[in-house]
Amino acid sequence: MTTPSEELSQLFEDYWQSWMQHDPLFASMCGDKRYDDLLPSAADTGYASWKEQMQGFRRRQDDIPRSALSPVEKLNYDIFARLLDMEIEELNHFFYRLPISRTAGFHMLLPDLPTFMTMEDLRDYDNYLSRLQAIPVFFAENIELMRLGISSGYLPPKVTLEGIEEGIEPHIVVDPADSAFFIPFKKFPDDFTSLEREHLSRSALETIRNSVVPAYRNLLRFVQEVYRPAARAGIAASELPHGAEFYQSRIRYFTSLDLSAEEVHAIGQREVHRIRVEMQSVVQKSGFKGDLDHYIAWLRSEPRFYANTPDELLKETALVLKRIDGELPRLFKTLPRLSYGIRTIPDFSAPGNTTAYYMPGAGDGTRAGYYYVNTYDLKSRPYYEIEALSLHEAVPGHHLQLALQQELTDLPNFRRFSGFTSFVEGWALYSEHLGLEMGFYQDPASDFGRLSYEMWRACRLVVDTGMHALGWSRQQAIDFMLENTSSTELNIINEVDRYIAWPGQALAYKIGEIKIRELRVYAMDALGKRFDLRQFHDVILLAGAVPLDILEQRVRDWVQAQG
Repeated sequence: MTTPSEELSQLFEDYWQSWMQHDPLFASMCGDKRYDDLLPSAADTGYASWKEQMQGFRRRQDDIPRSALSPVEKLNYDIFARLLDMEIEELNHFFYRLPISRTAGFHMLLPDLPTFMTMEDLRDYDNYLSRLQAIPVFFAENIELMRLGISSGYLPPKVTLEGIEEGIEPHIVVDPADSAFFIPFKKFPDDFTSLEREHLSRSALETIRNSVVPAYRNLLRFVQEVYRPAARAGIAASELPHGAEFYQSRIRYFTSLDLSAEEVHAIGQREVHRIRVEMQSVVQKSGFKGDLDHYIAWLRSEPRFYANTPDELLKETALVLKRIDGELPRLFKTLPRLSYGIRTIPDFSAPGNTTAYYMPGAGDGTRAGYYYVNTYDLKSRPYYEIEALSLHEAVPGHHLQLALQQELTDLPNFRRFSGFTSFVEGWALYSEHLGLEMGFYQDPASDFGRLSYEMWRACRLVVDTGMHALGWSRQQAIDFMLENTSSTELNIINEVDRYIAWPGQALAYKIGEIKIRELRVYAMDALGKRFDLRQFHDVILLAGAVPLDILEQRVRDWVQAQG
């Protein structure tokens, strides 16, 4: 007869194995190679089946007596319940029927396959080719999903499809050798024979010509002839079926807290006011002769703040990262073993993409994490943002937190490789502020860049809730961010369109950061001289990405344990 602990452990394992089978791409990202030859199902029935499986896991969990578990097991139990309930509720709102936009979607994910697959032996290449051969079916399923979305009222905002061709047309090539999907075949591992290289290259060219290119061509035709004409003029998530309930569930999903749109909006307005005062102080200290608006205009136009070539931008970023690495031991007791690198965002996705993003490494340590930098339109990538951006996306932000979490092998896999967005993004924004304690932001322009990034996240609370729940227009959101941040207009437009296409996600950053900073102030006040920042960071990080209310309880328990 099994014990409750054994039943819980088996439940976690069964769930994890089912998740890997349901989403082979995520499995590859986690370092699980068993499904490297498969793409996930994008059919509506596939999503329905996954929801049924999760409901089954949830029923199994309810049969396990929580009172019989250890404190650690109870924490895992509670987080598992939260994650399942969130995902089931998410599927109940059918947002997956809107799988594509100018800023994101399956069409932009698949060309990145080699970045989260290992390409080291013949089997890896055969798996990659199998995935390329499966693209026509995968695209066809997504197109049917979009047709279902049209017929059931899940219509995309027109603005999220403007310029979408830039993410599709580069893959409709005349010569397959020019395709981004052919890149792994331009350089093989040294131990491949000439016959193996020739065979693989020939197979790749044929697959790209007969499978990949037609799939992208069909997608382009569908978007132009069917999807865009059916799109709605409005932008609000509240316009979707059961839209008000949907957006409220997105607030819970991305903040892990029960907040209303009005409450989030008010928090954002308060933060915008506070940060604006700090920005004005930086302008005064800089000696600039002019007001805040003129200073922002000067930052946007001053040539010395902008790189002339992509290499210049990457070199400056690399220098900042190296300086950050040297400061980490002063603030952290526990650092991840996994290394990270820098890459440029691919040309085919750069125009509509964000300034930078992070791609986690493999859970088994065989693939490093990567900090992706956007070198498109260099006049939109100022030097004075590099410090804050690097602290956020690499260390001590996303790479440090996510790599460390993957190395917590005493956690169940679902906690090592997933978590709560408000924690992940809140930590990264908190990391930007840590730069002050690490000796960065010595240049007033760079310090202003930090504040502009913080202001950016505060503005997100205002404009996301404004557009999706409170009747704001897209232009109103753009104007608000132009008025309050030093970011360039192109960045702001791309970001606002991302918020429209991805309701609620932008709320996670500032809500999470506010909570982490509140908890630090609480601990410092309670412990006084006994407060140890390195130990505090261990308390925050060494349980992985947890909901903010559970994080608060962890910190309070730690403070109490200090006497």
